[in-house]
Amino acid sequence: MDQDIPIRKIIHVDMDAFYASVEQMDQPELKGKPIAVGGSSKRGVVSAASYEARKFGVRSAMSGIQAKRLCPELIFVKPRFERYHEISKQIRKIFLDYTDKVEPLSLDEAYLDVTENKKGHPSATMVAKEIRDRILEEVGLTASAGISINKFIAKVASDFNKPNGQKTVNPEEVLDFLEALDIKKFYGVGKVTAEKMYQLGIFTGKDLKNKSLEYLEDHFGKSGKYYFYVVRGIHTSEVKPNRIRKSLAAERTFSENLSSEVFMLKKLDHIADEVSKRLQKSNVSGKTITLKIKYSDFSLQTRSKTLPYFVQDKSLILETAKELLYQDRLQNSVRLLGISLSNLNTEKQKTPTEPNSVSVQLRFEF
Repeated sequence: MDQDIPIRKIIHVDMDAFYASVEQMDQPELKGKPIAVGGSSKRGVVSAASYEARKFGVRSAMSGIQAKRLCPELIFVKPRFERYHEISKQIRKIFLDYTDKVEPLSLDEAYLDVTENKKGHPSATMVAKEIRDRILEEVGLTASAGISINKFIAKVASDFNKPNGQKTVNPEEVLDFLEALDIKKFYGVGKVTAEKMYQLGIFTGKDLKNKSLEYLEDHFGKSGKYYFYVVRGIHTSEVKPNRIRKSLAAERTFSENLSSEVFMLKKLDHIADEVSKRLQKSNVSGKTITLKIKYSDFSLQTRSKTLPYFVQDKSLILETAKELLYQDRLQNSVRLLGISLSNLNTEKQKTPTEPNSVSVQLRFEF
């Protein structure tokens, strides 16, 4: 059955333990050792862990103390974000040798649309292999890749043969691949949602596919439509070379918990200043200001206010953040404060379109 859904050749490239791998490359004495990029102090958090550390259960966003408990031999390395940006630019330059349709997700991963590529390669699989080989040769780091007909499947596939591997899901393999997939491996299904799906008897893509659109919308709201289509191999989002920023934020974790709002206001002044500078640098403004509060017991609270106009000025951001701080009584002492702006003037409202068919037309060599 023919349909209007475009079948593209999409590659998702994901660097292997990027921050940690950069440190091991720059400091050969760290190679083969369990390292964590981040802090080991009481307030320290792991930003990235080498594969040697991951074997012990060390993961990003884990507290430094917990990580050290899991791996007593763990070596902590201070992050060097300027260096990571430098390496990321080198990798991006390699991508652009093959296609201008590159959508970075972060410093260490990106989507590439190579349906039509600068090298004239008919095979997306060979393009991905060539890119990975060049990253290793020219930069000195390994990367993994997923290759398929859309961004969703390519993203899922890139995790399959990590580290230093790749997986291609050909058009004719898409539906079987998704049906056999554990639901927790679906991109967009987090830990909480996975647990909810398990409780509903949804363990694999096949189980998900057996649920109606109405059923999924009843249980998962707007996300239900997303799950309904992606399990059928439908994800029409294009690779966007210039991704539109949807929010901009800054936050601070404090060396000591704060219980006085007077001290919090001083911190908010610095955070608002940083947010304002970032907005000006990006030449954007926003209407919705959100105050993020993380308490000493690690519980998280957000308070938001949408203004009738776009703001970029520090004084207006700070004024609203103060209002949000005093909006309600604090639940505990505070270990982190953050301010973010969303509803930016870069966003364009789109009316989503739904595909009118769920079949896949085979047209490409992958």
